[in-house]
Amino acid sequence: MTTQTQTASTARAGILSAVFAAALGLGIIALAGHVQASALHDAAHDVRHATGFPCH
Repeated sequence: MTTQTQTASTARAGILSAVFAAALGLGIIALAGHVQASALHDAAHDVRHATGFPCH
């Protein structure tokens, strides 16, 4: 009985993780789809500088 409980719990955690990852991915895509291209470019540019990568 213990094995069945652990297996069900592990399966449930895996499904929850997949649902969370899908929701996060769809949220990022939706957000990026509604942002103006210049704002998205400027944000990526600032991140590159903050992490030490030269970009020009």
